[in-house]
Parts: sequence; C-alpha cells; structure tokens
Amino acid sequence: MSNWFSLHWHAFLLAGRRLLLNPLATLFTALVIGIALSLPAGLYTLLDNLTSLGDRISGSQQISVFLDLDAQSADIAKIQNKLKKHATVRKLRFVSRADALRSLESSAGLGDVAKSLQQNPLPDAFVIEPATGEPAALDKLREEARKWPKVAHVQLDSAWAKRLAAFADLGRQAALLLAALLGFALVVVTGNTIRLQILTQREEIEVSKLIGATSAFIRRPFLYFGAIQGLTGGLAAWLVVDGGVSLLNNNVSQLAALYASDYHLHLLNIDGGLILLGFAALLGWLGAYLSVSLYLRKIEPR
Repeated sequence: MSNWFSLHWHAFLLAGRRLLLNPLATLFTALVIGIALSLPAGLYTLLDNLTSLGDRISGSQQISVFLDLDAQSADIAKIQNKLKKHATVRKLRFVSRADALRSLESSAGLGDVAKSLQQNPLPDAFVIEPATGEPAALDKLREEARKWPKVAHVQLDSAWAKRLAAFADLGRQAALLLAALLGFALVVVTGNTIRLQILTQREEIEVSKLIGATSAFIRRPFLYFGAIQGLTGGLAAWLVVDGGVSLLNNNVSQLAALYASDYHLHLLNIDGGLILLGFAALLGWLGAYLSVSLYLRKIEPR
C-alpha cells in the first residue's frame, strides 16, 4: 500500500513540476478551459437564480375569484360557503366592490382616475391562499370555481411563475447539452497538450521502456498532468462565473429596489463549484488518457 501511494505521489509531483516549468502555457490552457466551462456553468447559475425567484414568488401564490357585477348577497354567501368547505382552500378573504374601489383611489397615480368614475366598475372578489402548491390541485380548483353561478373569472396569480420554472428546466437541459459539447472540445484540447508533452519526452519514454517500465507507470504522470490542468481550468471557470454574477448583482439589486424588493443574485454554490471542478478534472484526465494510450503504442525503443 505504501509503495502504491509512493508511486502516485511521485507521479503527482512530476506532473506538477511539468506544469510549473511552463507557467505561460499552463495559464493559457487554464484560461481556455475556464472560459469554455464558464458558459454552461454561468447559464446554469442564472437559471438557478430564476428558479429561486419563481419559488420566492410562488411561495405566496393566490387565486382570485371575481364575481359578476350583478352578484347579490345570497350569491356571495353561497360561493363563500363552497370555498370554506373546499379542501384546497387554506385561507379566504373577501374583497367587496367598495373596498376594491377605495384601494384603487389610494393607489399612486390612479386616485384621480378612480374618483372621476361615474359608477364602480370593480367586482366583488374572493382572494384564496391555497393549502397546497400542487399545480394539478390548483388547476382543478380554478376550473371548478369557473363553473359556479355568478363567477365571472378565476385567476391563478402565480401561473407565470410556473411558466418561468418550465423555461428554467428547458434552459438547464440546454446548459447540460452545451457542457457536453464543450466538454468534448476540451478533451481534444487537453489531448493535444498531452501529445506535445509526449513528443518532447519521447526519448525519456523510450529509455523507460528499455529498462522495463510498464505503460501504466509511464502513463500515470500524464494522467495527473491532465487532471491538474483540468482542475485549474475548472477553478478559472468558477472565478469567471462568480465574477460575472457579482458584476450583474449591482444592477439587479437596483432593479429589485424599484419593486420594493431586496432580491439579489446568488453566486455559484459550493456543491455546484465542486461539481464543476470534478467535471473539469475528469475532462482533463480523459483527454490525457486517450492521448497517452494512442501515442504510447507508436513509441517503441529503437
């Protein structure tokens, strides 16, 4: 066990030394990998922020039931009784036509308009806080209430948030597809870098084979080289994503303040960052493995 650990530690140090001997090339390769991976990682982070915004809004979702203008007290009482007995309704609030008009008159910029009206055009309404957030249950309540007598319109106020969540799910799939495509390209880039390393150390590899070194022994430092290179690229991608989100956050906070909200974008979380680093290291390792396996067969002692 100690011998196995010693071999891997030696290969790791050798790979690190090779990277440090070419700092400029290492930096450029890390930037290429980082910029490429920052595209799907940044898109995924923005979509995650959109999802959290939708959850934040839909957490206070409401259903509004608007009555006909000619609805009488008896009609209102029947509807109220049905809603109180409904299993989907957690809390119920009645807003009369008069209360709705007074609220409109107190609204900024609409007070003069409301006072100039000859008659109250607003209907009586019930505002429902549902007991569940299940889309199927909410849609069922909406469709059921629409069929009741003297009900003019039923509105699910958070329906747009569900559409936003569906759009975010589609965007995540697109981000994963983009990551797969860019991942393939980065495997090729890493493999080409490893190929150059192999060509510059061709004589050393031939000597190692002459004295009995196995392919696994020769391959090991290159695998660590590719993995470390991918890891540095993943770290660069993490910094790029967090830097981009931080730059956007100032404008987002200003926009949210206009709507009396303290919403701000969150950075790539630790779990997402670790997945990004692991994915980048895996791409580097895979590129190195394919390249070394291909070119080692072509190098034989003379």
